[in-house]
Amino acid sequence: MKRALLFLVAMLGASSQAATLPVLIVDGQNNHDYRVTTSHLKTLLEQTGLFTVDVATTPKKGGDMSQFKPEFRKYRVIVSNYNGEPWSKETQDALAEFVRGGGGLVSVHAADNSFPKWPEYNQMIAVGGWEGRNEKSGPYLRLRDGKWVKDMTPGVGGSHGKQHEFVIETRVADHPITQGLPARWLHAKDELYDRLRGPAENVVVLASTFSTKESGGSGEHEPSLMVISFGQGRVFHTAIGHNNGPDITSQKCVGFITTFQRGTEWAATGKVTQKLPADFPTEQKVSLRE
Repeated sequence: MKRALLFLVAMLGASSQAATLPVLIVDGQNNHDYRVTTSHLKTLLEQTGLFTVDVATTPKKGGDMSQFKPEFRKYRVIVSNYNGEPWSKETQDALAEFVRGGGGLVSVHAADNSFPKWPEYNQMIAVGGWEGRNEKSGPYLRLRDGKWVKDMTPGVGGSHGKQHEFVIETRVADHPITQGLPARWLHAKDELYDRLRGPAENVVVLASTFSTKESGGSGEHEPSLMVISFGQGRVFHTAIGHNNGPDITSQKCVGFITTFQRGTEWAATGKVTQKLPADFPTEQKVSLRE
């Protein structure tokens, strides 16, 4: 009897381990301290008990990118913490094929600065910034009469004002990622990306932030959290999550943590099983976890 119970416990443990979702975080170049943020993002995912996480790191700037060949097919979702030089065409094609075939992709903050000349990547993230992006890259997404419209006004792609706390407004309350979130919640001090532009196809803006001119912003509502369909795959794009060297205050915000964890699960499975935590921020108060 004892042996049978031990066997059952072992089988349940193996089953639980097998049920975890394999995730690959890609980093190696970034205008932010990717070593600090990758470690933090990995911990956040592992804390849920839903994911097993590997990391693939590119060569340093100027290195031989042809040697960077992650096996994307081994994973359910790829988390990009990368902003740097182009990958080889082979690796670019492999990621596009992975997502198009039903894989998940999560773009974190400056990852949407990457690959301005890679059409499929820009389709996957919908909108991005910097690296020469302008009206030729695609439209802005602008909130007009309660709907998001494409605005082809000429101008830069990507900017931000001074770092500050800002209120994020939930725009789609019944999506699995945003289910149960307050209509408005206060995010920790961060860069508020504005004027992002790109193909803006097959995208749903889940949450946005008003970028005030007083803070150096656009004077427009700007997408903060987005989901994008690419073939059979799912993409979660979070524009928040800046860090100043070792200071990752914005990524310690429970709003960032919750939406990142939920967004990764949704990108992997199309569903979210994680409940809203009791310490989620309110409209008046930031909530941080150390």
